[in-house]
Amino acid sequence: MDVKLDPSRDDLPLLANTGHILVKHYVLDLDVDFKSQIIEGSIVLFFEPGNRFKKQSSSIEETCQSESNEACKFRMPEPCHNPVTHTSTFSSKMGYDGFSVCGKGVKDTSGKDGNHDNWEQASGISSSKYCCDTGNHGSEDFLLVLDCCDLSVLKVEEVDVAAVPGIEKFARSPTLTVVSEELRNQIIRELVTLPADRWREQLDYYARCSQAPGCGELLFDTDTWSLQIRKTGTQAATDFPHAIRIRYRTKPQGRSVTWTSDQSGRPCVYTMGSPINNRALFPCQEPPVAMSTWQATVRAAASFVVLMSGENSAKPTQLHEGCSSWHYYVTMPMPASTFTIAVGSWAEMKPETCLSNDLATERSLSSSEADFRYVGVCGHMEYPCRFQNASATTQEIIPHRVFAPVCLKGACQETLLRLIPPCLSAAHSVLGTHPFSRLDVLIVPANFPSLGMASPHIIFLSQSTLTGMSHLCGTRLCHEIAHAWFGLAIGARDWTEEWLSEGFATHLEDVFWARAQQLAPREAQEQQELRACLRWRRLQDEVRNSPEEMQVLRPNKEETGCVSDSGSSVIKHGLNPEKAFMQVHYLKGYFLLRFLAKRLGDDTYFSFLRKFVHTFHGQLILSQDFLQMLLENIPEEKRLELSVENIFRDWLESSGIPQPLQRERGAAAACGLARRVSAEVAKWIRVNRRPRKRKRRETEEVFEKLLPDQLVWLLECLLEQKTLKPRTLQSLERTYHLPEQDAEVRHRWCELVVKHRYTKAYKDVERFLQEDQGLRLTLVRRKERTQTIPPPEATEDAEAPAWRSFLRSHQIKNNFPPSFTEVHFTR
Repeated sequence: MDVKLDPSRDDLPLLANTGHILVKHYVLDLDVDFKSQIIEGSIVLFFEPGNRFKKQSSSIEETCQSESNEACKFRMPEPCHNPVTHTSTFSSKMGYDGFSVCGKGVKDTSGKDGNHDNWEQASGISSSKYCCDTGNHGSEDFLLVLDCCDLSVLKVEEVDVAAVPGIEKFARSPTLTVVSEELRNQIIRELVTLPADRWREQLDYYARCSQAPGCGELLFDTDTWSLQIRKTGTQAATDFPHAIRIRYRTKPQGRSVTWTSDQSGRPCVYTMGSPINNRALFPCQEPPVAMSTWQATVRAAASFVVLMSGENSAKPTQLHEGCSSWHYYVTMPMPASTFTIAVGSWAEMKPETCLSNDLATERSLSSSEADFRYVGVCGHMEYPCRFQNASATTQEIIPHRVFAPVCLKGACQETLLRLIPPCLSAAHSVLGTHPFSRLDVLIVPANFPSLGMASPHIIFLSQSTLTGMSHLCGTRLCHEIAHAWFGLAIGARDWTEEWLSEGFATHLEDVFWARAQQLAPREAQEQQELRACLRWRRLQDEVRNSPEEMQVLRPNKEETGCVSDSGSSVIKHGLNPEKAFMQVHYLKGYFLLRFLAKRLGDDTYFSFLRKFVHTFHGQLILSQDFLQMLLENIPEEKRLELSVENIFRDWLESSGIPQPLQRERGAAAACGLARRVSAEVAKWIRVNRRPRKRKRRETEEVFEKLLPDQLVWLLECLLEQKTLKPRTLQSLERTYHLPEQDAEVRHRWCELVVKHRYTKAYKDVERFLQEDQGLRLTLVRRKERTQTIPPPEATEDAEAPAWRSFLRSHQIKNNFPPSFTEVHFTR
């Protein structure tokens, strides 16, 4: 192999040789076993050989030239990719008795013959011991390389697709009358290139082919990060079998899957965007250019519900007593990293009464919104595209379902169910056609290490979003809905450019949420300015307390998007544990887009954004694709020295806070909502300074009611005070009912409790650590910016629990990063 990597580094390898051969479709056939915490079965891969991406991916001629102030050469990018959130996963290795297990037992594969080898190296990445050529030239056998980690591969074989009844109609050459490798490959070439209007027939034949018998085992080898497959005597990718079946099983400790229990104590399993994506769920091609479709059949005990990234709202099929089967499919080519599955005892939540706005509606477009109805052929590879469907373009609210443990039914009905329709409608009013035809929303277990995650057709939400008022739930839901356009339908060609996903979603969540609340323009502006002030504080904190090299949004600079000749690449800082705590790509990306929107004006900017979405949906982009098209839509008088090179220099390729942002925030006056908070802070400081016995003539302070974002600002300001007295904290808690507020507010409250050793509220810290793990990660940051937990003997309350011991025990149970020997609370 042509990539030599040191596993001790923090960079993530993508080893699949996509420059030589591409997976066009996956067919998964899996059994979920909760007793052994293993998913086992087979995956059939259908290939299309060729190096059509090689020239584009390895060329640097499209990047900006440092000696020129002209914009980068604009080009049509490749299909889309979703850069996923880099966070740690958590697992709970527990046995569950009383649950029936459906599927195959665990096989003993310790005995191997000479046809295949599943030797796993513990020391990192090596070249294949077969020393095969990974390209389509030379005298050695062609080597197929797939991204693979934490999997037990049992068998790899070629699939005899020619044995499928009726498949002969795909054999276009009359000279091929004998079943041969050439005939089988020709059949697959015809199948994978069927036109989009024959997608049902295509999926049917994919399914039939996946059940065809094998026609010869293939040699394989695994190392830490890859699965390598070859067929003796096959020297070119074009001659390599175009359909192969891999039988495998996951490992309980695999980093792509999380085995745990839900809030009702029932077993469940889910996948999420961990640093290694899905390569510990199935062997796949991870590089962004590897766009594919998929279909999957998953069997589990009949008491479980299987949710998945799929276009259909699947229903269970009972196979035999105690076992059900679920089938999902996707016809829009997507990266393998976006495949998501969740299996658990979820219940579908439905509103107690049917809301009038909880229906998918169609209407005529107003003149102000008509500009997102563009006519013309889409720029992506062919698939059944909703942007070309007249009824889809006017569908404000796509069909949606909500799943959660039964114990959360009340919270879902009170908060989440009523928010989804207005949030979907708001997103449609801003960006136009929903890229996906339906949406499932799942409230994931308490150990989910984020507030949310978006995948095709499914959103994971933390239970933390359900507490307090609807503000946190609404904003997070809007953030994940925004990823349908930015991160899924339009993705980054280079995963290091995460701002193209997270920056857009952060910027759009405010816009969507204001429209969902039907705020007047002035109210919306005030709300968004307050949130900008909060993010400005967080960005300053990030920059002060993170390594400079990790503050850069485009770390590869002129080499962004480049890969090796084989198509493999390395993701900078991809395995760095610090990445899980970083928000720089969210915040700097947000402020860049806010800066550009102000320069153009909101009407012009969002009109452009709709045009951009229509032009680039279903494709992969680099930063210059967005910036170049934007600058072409800015009148000359509004550019004011704006260029792609200047934006790269000031915003994307430098650490710290961009100079244009420093000037803007320095000149900006605090908004009205922020000024009200400042007044309230002054009141609390006066209260804190008063002696225990007040003078008779002193008047009581009257505190105003504050919005959730204002409460966050208030508590952050009070965290800057050196000392707050216990009676001040007690009054603060009672005035704002802090233990009942949303998780963002309670997060700051916990910081105050720990900083000032307010032992009476330690129960709130315990609850937060146990129930709000999506935000808990932000409480374990670098020591130089933290307050440590006081030892129990230093507390005022003799009955206070031993918090240092308690938090250390949570560190073990909940998988804090091993570098943190103590738990610290960040500001």
